[in-house]
Amino acid sequence: MTIHREGYKSIAIATLIFGAINLAIFWFLPDLPLWISVTIFILTLVPFLLVVSFFRIPSRKLTLSDNQVIAPADGKVVTIEEVFDEEYFQAKCLQISVFMSPLNVHVNRNPVSGEVLYSQYHKGKYLVAWHPKSSTENERHSVVIRKDNVEILVKQIAGMLAKRIVNYLEVGQKVSQGQELGFIKFGSRVDLLLPPGAKVNVKLNETVQGGVTVLATLP
Repeated sequence: MTIHREGYKSIAIATLIFGAINLAIFWFLPDLPLWISVTIFILTLVPFLLVVSFFRIPSRKLTLSDNQVIAPADGKVVTIEEVFDEEYFQAKCLQISVFMSPLNVHVNRNPVSGEVLYSQYHKGKYLVAWHPKSSTENERHSVVIRKDNVEILVKQIAGMLAKRIVNYLEVGQKVSQGQELGFIKFGSRVDLLLPPGAKVNVKLNETVQGGVTVLATLP
Protein backbone atom coordinates (compact mmCIF):
# COMPACT_ATOMS: atom_id res chain seq x y z
CA MET A 1 0.00 0.00 0.00
CA THR A 2 1.20 3.51 -0.81
CA ILE A 3 -0.02 7.03 0.02
CA HIS A 4 -1.46 9.20 -2.75
CA ARG A 5 0.39 12.44 -3.46
CA GLU A 6 -2.81 14.43 -2.89
CA GLY A 7 -2.60 13.40 0.76
CA TYR A 8 0.91 14.60 1.62
CA LYS A 9 -0.18 18.05 2.83
CA SER A 10 -3.24 16.79 4.71
CA ILE A 11 -1.26 14.03 6.44
CA ALA A 12 1.50 16.50 7.37
CA ILE A 13 -1.05 18.84 8.97
CA ALA A 14 -2.73 15.92 10.78
CA THR A 15 0.67 14.77 12.08
CA LEU A 16 1.50 18.24 13.41
CA ILE A 17 -1.86 18.53 15.18
CA PHE A 18 -1.62 15.02 16.64
CA GLY A 19 1.95 15.59 17.82
CA ALA A 20 1.33 19.10 19.18
CA ILE A 21 -1.65 18.06 21.30
CA ASN A 22 0.04 15.06 22.86
CA LEU A 23 3.41 16.76 23.40
CA ALA A 24 1.66 19.72 25.03
CA ILE A 25 -0.09 17.38 27.46
CA PHE A 26 3.20 15.59 28.22
CA TRP A 27 5.16 18.79 28.88
CA PHE A 28 2.59 21.14 30.39
CA LEU A 29 0.27 18.70 32.20
CA PRO A 30 2.61 16.05 33.58
CA ASP A 31 0.39 15.44 36.62
CA LEU A 32 -2.69 14.67 34.55
CA PRO A 33 -4.17 11.25 35.48
CA LEU A 34 -2.88 8.52 33.18
CA TRP A 35 -6.35 7.48 32.04
CA ILE A 36 -7.08 11.01 30.82
CA SER A 37 -3.78 11.18 28.90
CA VAL A 38 -4.46 7.82 27.30
CA THR A 39 -8.01 8.85 26.38
CA ILE A 40 -6.78 12.04 24.71
CA PHE A 41 -4.08 10.06 22.87
CA ILE A 42 -6.67 7.63 21.50
CA LEU A 43 -9.12 10.41 20.59
CA THR A 44 -6.42 12.16 18.57
CA LEU A 45 -4.94 8.97 17.10
CA VAL A 46 -8.22 7.77 15.54
CA PRO A 47 -8.81 10.83 13.28
CA PHE A 48 -5.10 10.85 12.38
CA LEU A 49 -5.31 7.23 11.21
CA LEU A 50 -8.52 7.99 9.30
CA VAL A 51 -6.80 10.78 7.39
CA VAL A 52 -3.89 8.49 6.50
CA SER A 53 -6.30 5.72 5.49
CA PHE A 54 -8.30 8.06 3.26
CA PHE A 55 -5.29 8.68 0.99
CA ARG A 56 -4.20 5.05 0.72
CA ILE A 57 -3.63 3.31 -2.60
CA PRO A 58 -3.85 -0.45 -1.97
CA SER A 59 -1.95 -2.88 -4.14
CA ARG A 60 -4.32 -4.69 -6.48
CA LYS A 61 -4.34 -6.34 -9.89
CA LEU A 62 -6.21 -4.07 -12.30
CA THR A 63 -8.68 -5.43 -14.85
CA LEU A 64 -7.81 -4.63 -18.46
CA SER A 65 -10.37 -5.37 -21.17
CA ASP A 66 -11.01 -3.83 -24.59
CA ASN A 67 -14.81 -4.05 -24.59
CA GLN A 68 -15.56 -3.68 -20.88
CA VAL A 69 -16.04 -0.60 -18.70
CA ILE A 70 -14.18 -0.85 -15.40
CA ALA A 71 -15.29 0.87 -12.18
CA PRO A 72 -13.64 4.31 -11.93
CA ALA A 73 -13.80 4.29 -8.12
CA ASP A 74 -14.30 2.19 -5.00
CA GLY A 75 -17.73 2.34 -3.43
CA LYS A 76 -21.35 1.27 -3.76
CA VAL A 77 -23.48 1.33 -6.91
CA VAL A 78 -26.34 3.74 -6.14
CA THR A 79 -27.79 4.36 -9.60
CA ILE A 80 -28.42 2.27 -12.70
CA GLU A 81 -30.88 4.04 -14.99
CA GLU A 82 -31.47 5.64 -18.36
CA VAL A 83 -31.13 9.44 -18.29
CA PHE A 84 -31.09 12.32 -20.75
CA ASP A 85 -27.70 14.03 -20.73
CA GLU A 86 -27.93 17.78 -21.32
CA GLU A 87 -24.25 18.56 -20.80
CA TYR A 88 -22.53 16.76 -23.68
CA PHE A 89 -24.44 14.05 -25.55
CA GLN A 90 -27.84 15.76 -25.71
CA ALA A 91 -29.29 12.26 -25.86
CA LYS A 92 -30.36 9.35 -23.71
CA CYS A 93 -27.56 7.47 -21.92
CA LEU A 94 -27.17 4.66 -19.44
CA GLN A 95 -26.01 6.07 -16.12
CA ILE A 96 -24.14 4.03 -13.50
CA SER A 97 -23.19 5.89 -10.32
CA VAL A 98 -20.75 4.84 -7.61
CA PHE A 99 -20.95 6.48 -4.17
CA MET A 100 -17.72 6.72 -2.17
CA SER A 101 -17.88 7.04 1.62
CA PRO A 102 -15.00 8.67 3.51
CA LEU A 103 -13.74 5.15 4.31
CA ASN A 104 -13.34 4.17 0.64
CA VAL A 105 -10.19 4.50 -1.48
CA HIS A 106 -10.66 7.82 -3.29
CA VAL A 107 -8.32 7.64 -6.27
CA ASN A 108 -10.34 7.70 -9.52
CA ARG A 109 -9.30 5.64 -12.56
CA ASN A 110 -10.02 5.67 -16.29
CA PRO A 111 -12.81 3.17 -17.01
CA VAL A 112 -11.57 2.62 -20.59
CA SER A 113 -8.59 3.42 -22.78
CA GLY A 114 -8.93 6.12 -25.42
CA GLU A 115 -8.63 9.82 -26.22
CA VAL A 116 -9.96 12.65 -24.06
CA LEU A 117 -12.43 14.71 -26.11
CA TYR A 118 -13.93 16.92 -23.41
CA SER A 119 -12.93 18.21 -19.98
CA GLN A 120 -15.04 20.72 -18.07
CA TYR A 121 -15.24 21.86 -14.44
CA HIS A 122 -18.61 23.06 -13.11
CA LYS A 123 -19.21 25.05 -9.93
CA GLY A 124 -22.22 23.93 -7.92
CA LYS A 125 -23.84 22.92 -4.67
CA TYR A 126 -22.73 20.38 -2.06
CA LEU A 127 -25.77 18.15 -1.71
CA VAL A 128 -25.17 14.72 -0.20
CA ALA A 129 -23.53 12.66 -2.95
CA TRP A 130 -26.30 10.04 -3.12
CA HIS A 131 -28.96 12.70 -3.80
CA PRO A 132 -30.39 12.30 -7.35
CA LYS A 133 -29.86 16.00 -8.13
CA SER A 134 -26.18 15.91 -7.12
CA SER A 135 -25.34 14.63 -10.62
CA THR A 136 -26.44 17.90 -12.22
CA GLU A 137 -26.40 20.48 -9.41
CA ASN A 138 -23.28 19.73 -7.34
CA GLU A 139 -19.74 20.90 -8.00
CA ARG A 140 -18.35 18.45 -10.57
CA HIS A 141 -15.78 17.77 -13.26
CA SER A 142 -16.77 15.96 -16.45
CA VAL A 143 -14.52 14.29 -18.99
CA VAL A 144 -15.38 12.36 -22.13
CA ILE A 145 -13.15 9.53 -23.32
CA ARG A 146 -13.56 8.14 -26.83
CA LYS A 147 -12.74 4.49 -27.32
CA ASP A 148 -12.90 3.53 -31.01
CA ASN A 149 -16.37 4.79 -32.01
CA VAL A 150 -17.82 4.87 -28.48
CA GLU A 151 -17.77 7.91 -26.17
CA ILE A 152 -18.06 7.61 -22.38
CA LEU A 153 -18.60 10.50 -19.97
CA VAL A 154 -17.02 10.27 -16.51
CA LYS A 155 -18.33 12.74 -13.96
CA GLN A 156 -16.54 13.38 -10.64
CA ILE A 157 -19.08 14.86 -8.23
CA ALA A 158 -18.40 16.61 -4.94
CA GLY A 159 -20.52 15.63 -1.95
CA MET A 160 -21.44 17.31 1.32
CA LEU A 161 -17.93 16.72 2.72
CA ALA A 162 -15.93 16.74 -0.53
CA LYS A 163 -14.61 20.23 -1.14
CA ARG A 164 -11.92 19.57 -3.71
CA ILE A 165 -12.05 17.72 -7.00
CA VAL A 166 -8.76 16.99 -8.74
CA ASN A 167 -8.74 15.93 -12.39
CA TYR A 168 -5.55 15.11 -14.28
CA LEU A 169 -6.89 14.74 -17.85
CA GLU A 170 -6.59 17.20 -20.73
CA VAL A 171 -8.35 17.35 -24.07
CA GLY A 172 -6.39 15.45 -26.70
CA GLN A 173 -4.61 13.28 -24.15
CA LYS A 174 -4.37 9.53 -24.79
CA VAL A 175 -5.23 7.58 -21.63
CA SER A 176 -5.04 3.94 -20.61
CA GLN A 177 -7.63 1.92 -18.73
CA GLY A 178 -6.84 1.82 -15.02
CA GLN A 179 -4.58 4.89 -15.00
CA GLU A 180 -5.37 7.65 -12.51
CA LEU A 181 -8.05 10.02 -13.69
CA GLY A 182 -8.18 12.17 -10.58
CA PHE A 183 -8.99 12.34 -6.88
CA ILE A 184 -11.86 13.68 -4.75
CA LYS A 185 -11.23 14.57 -1.11
CA PHE A 186 -13.48 13.30 1.66
CA GLY A 187 -16.58 11.56 0.33
CA SER A 188 -18.06 11.86 -3.12
CA ARG A 189 -19.53 10.14 -6.18
CA VAL A 190 -18.56 9.23 -9.73
CA ASP A 191 -21.11 8.91 -12.56
CA LEU A 192 -20.56 7.06 -15.82
CA LEU A 193 -22.71 7.85 -18.85
CA LEU A 194 -22.60 4.97 -21.34
CA PRO A 195 -24.31 4.14 -24.67
CA PRO A 196 -27.88 2.85 -24.05
CA GLY A 197 -26.95 -0.52 -25.54
CA ALA A 198 -24.27 -1.26 -22.96
CA LYS A 199 -24.82 -4.44 -20.91
CA VAL A 200 -24.74 -3.80 -17.14
CA ASN A 201 -22.64 -6.26 -15.13
CA VAL A 202 -23.45 -4.99 -11.62
CA LYS A 203 -26.50 -4.54 -9.41
CA LEU A 204 -27.79 -1.72 -7.21
CA ASN A 205 -26.06 -1.53 -3.82
CA GLU A 206 -23.24 -3.78 -5.02
CA THR A 207 -19.79 -2.89 -3.66
CA VAL A 208 -17.21 -2.32 -6.40
CA GLN A 209 -13.46 -1.76 -6.60
CA GLY A 210 -11.96 0.96 -8.75
CA GLY A 211 -9.86 -0.42 -11.56
CA VAL A 212 -11.04 -3.98 -10.86
CA THR A 213 -14.83 -4.47 -11.06
CA VAL A 214 -16.44 -4.67 -14.51
CA LEU A 215 -19.44 -2.30 -14.52
CA ALA A 216 -20.61 -2.87 -18.08
CA THR A 217 -19.83 -4.40 -21.45
CA LEU A 218 -19.87 -2.10 -24.47
CA PRO A 219 -22.19 -2.89 -27.41
